[in-house]
Amino acid sequence: MSANVETMFYTREKPWHGLGTKVEDAPTSVDALRLAGLDWNVMQESIFTETGDAIAGYRVNIRDRDRKVLGVVSDRYKIIQNREAFAFTDTLLGYGVRYETAGSLQEGKRVWLLARLPREYIIAEEQISPYLVFSNSHDGSGAVRVALTPIRVVCNNTLNLALATASRSWSMIHKGNVKDKMQEAKNTLFMAEAYMESLGEEFERLRWMKVTDSQVAEYVEKLLPLEKDVTETREKNTLKLREDILRRYYDAPDLRGVGNNAYRFINAVSDFATHVQPLRRTANYNENLFARTMDGNPMIDRAYQLVKAA
Repeated sequence: MSANVETMFYTREKPWHGLGTKVEDAPTSVDALRLAGLDWNVMQESIFTETGDAIAGYRVNIRDRDRKVLGVVSDRYKIIQNREAFAFTDTLLGYGVRYETAGSLQEGKRVWLLARLPREYIIAEEQISPYLVFSNSHDGSGAVRVALTPIRVVCNNTLNLALATASRSWSMIHKGNVKDKMQEAKNTLFMAEAYMESLGEEFERLRWMKVTDSQVAEYVEKLLPLEKDVTETREKNTLKLREDILRRYYDAPDLRGVGNNAYRFINAVSDFATHVQPLRRTANYNENLFARTMDGNPMIDRAYQLVKAA
């Protein structure tokens, strides 16, 4: 597999956010990286001006396989190779965690590994599968990062709400000795169960929170506002997107038996944010999907804040 293949998550046969490389049979993270074509290293070199003078304070990260430039960083930046970044995940395999897919974004600037937790949760009378996403960046934008992403199995919607009682992600800055911080990463990973328990409690609360049709319409308008002096085309497109969310709320087969409540509304918005096709697909569409899945989708977070404030 070429290292510059743009890949996104999928779980088993059903696409989640796009394509990826299956690594289910990989016994270690090193094998997973090899299967996904991500077993390359990053080198760091000086940057020179046109006159041959070195630029002080900065270095360039280069992939050794093809000398692809991955990012310009400060000279204090410490490279964390992919095999080093994901090595600590091997210890999780003994707890039943299994690798699923792996891939890269922006031609290798960000590398990720998706793993599934062994326990299936029944939350709000529905099956929820929790996934862990590990990522490593080489462009200076971040660090080794871990995010918990629960998936509502019946529709493959992502439901990683920004809870006040538990964290959905953890990151480590690219400074110092990464091995000294791996224990903290392991501890954070096992906080996934605490997050899932908090999520279950919150979903039960949302199921009891009744929502009227007028509230639904009001929430959708706030999620997709119309600015003053907007063009006719922009107005038409916004109204079309609003109708899409409402259709998912009222007509989605998997939500009809849920009742008119905040839980149903959150799921309708999640379905829209997870699966809607953009009116105009941009070149960085996959990268944006990745970021929203890792960091939490702003639209889902906004919907959650709206129902909480009611």
